[in-house]
Amino acid sequence: MSKSILKLWINGQYTESRGSRLGDVTNPALGTVIRQVPLACREDVERAIAVAKAAFPLWRDTPPLRRSRTLNKFRELLELHRPELARLASEEHGKTLEDAAGSVQRGIEVVEFAVGAPHLLKGEHAENVGRGVDCHSMLQPIGVCAGITPFNFPAMVPMWMFPIAIACGNTFILKPSEKVPSCSLRIAEFLKEAGLPDGVFNVVPGDKEAVDTLLTHPDVRAVSFVGSTPIAKYIYETAAHHGKRVQALGGAKNHAVVLPDAELDFTADAIMGAAYGSAGERCMAISVVVAVGNVADPLLAKLKERAEKLVIGAGDHKGVDMGPVISAPHRDKIMGYINSGVEQGAKLVTDGRGIKVAGYENGFFVGPTLFDKVTSEMTIYREEIFGPVLIVVRVNSLDEAIKLINNNAYANGTAIFTGSGAQARRFQNEIEVGMVGINVPIPVPMAFFSFGGWKSSLFGDLHMHGMEGIKFYTRTKAVTTRWPEVAERSASSLTMPTLG
Repeated sequence: MSKSILKLWINGQYTESRGSRLGDVTNPALGTVIRQVPLACREDVERAIAVAKAAFPLWRDTPPLRRSRTLNKFRELLELHRPELARLASEEHGKTLEDAAGSVQRGIEVVEFAVGAPHLLKGEHAENVGRGVDCHSMLQPIGVCAGITPFNFPAMVPMWMFPIAIACGNTFILKPSEKVPSCSLRIAEFLKEAGLPDGVFNVVPGDKEAVDTLLTHPDVRAVSFVGSTPIAKYIYETAAHHGKRVQALGGAKNHAVVLPDAELDFTADAIMGAAYGSAGERCMAISVVVAVGNVADPLLAKLKERAEKLVIGAGDHKGVDMGPVISAPHRDKIMGYINSGVEQGAKLVTDGRGIKVAGYENGFFVGPTLFDKVTSEMTIYREEIFGPVLIVVRVNSLDEAIKLINNNAYANGTAIFTGSGAQARRFQNEIEVGMVGINVPIPVPMAFFSFGGWKSSLFGDLHMHGMEGIKFYTRTKAVTTRWPEVAERSASSLTMPTLG
């Protein structure tokens, strides 16, 4: 039976691709193809760039308040259609409906922040910096911006990018993962309904051909990316080489330190959601528990008990805690990591291999997996698994825990569970990680703060959303002004002006 074929979104309408390649969009719970999407070719992307460039002057010159009103209407449509977006995200990614709805809400919060851009775009002013001389700064948009987004958050991650870019007066081209294109295309319809001018927002699902066109085209001024570290590094190096502003968020190996004074039931519950929510396919998932001192054995018992009670199934079913992973190749890759952990001597406490879900025998399921007595030399510690695999590393002190985390190549997020304010304060000050949670397992900040890690988890100087997002999507212009009276005018001088 033939599957429906999606289209690109260029210049405010659905558009046929000029290429011939199609990608399969799969329901991971069923393991079957549910639709197909055109993989945008170079000509498609160049057409989208040309359209965005042409739309830029009018949108740039639109007063920020009017841009804000358009985004506010868009926000209202997102609220109205949040269940629909959650269903699309669950269908194409596999996460539970509840989890998908939560991620859509976090995206909506960035739109709410972007609605306040008229205030955030104000520059600075100083009177009489010199005799009769004033100086002020202006924040101005940079032009055509591009976003390259991953499969794990089909709605939320794009909304980390384009609402702020558009609020600042830029035009935008979104290249969503070809595995989960439907949310992005539906969002494009909402933006048009909200009154966004044609060409300001375009969607070109695709693969490396589309990405490389965005990275190298001279009319694209800025690129935002979320994905794995090797690709983030490639995005950063390629786009920067071609003179673009870049923020490229990479992978993670997020640690949760548990001190002996932590409240263990609360901690175990928090770690369950952070480790196994969205089948572990989150860049902020907790994948390493660092158990300090004698807390290890009782904590491990509670983690094992809870992990083995999790309900695995299709994400659209009530009562399901964890859905499938994104694809068969990714499932097999996770299985390989589990095998390597066993081979390298880690203790497999809970085994998620070989799980079958009744009625969904062809789905891409991996059960919750728990390892104990993992060391920093093991592959399952060193590499990002991006699946429902939680490992426990035992250490003797907070000093040892901090050293372990600071020696890790990744530095996206971390958490500490403790009842001691002094220990928590020391941890937050000494840890070399971009986002820190204190008794909060997934420290994703609210939209008015910025999201981003350190070290191999971020390439570029500015994080996403918050004020750093405003800075990324604008450039500063300083204007120095003097209005001399005729009598004050003097002959030209070749000396350096001091204004005083």
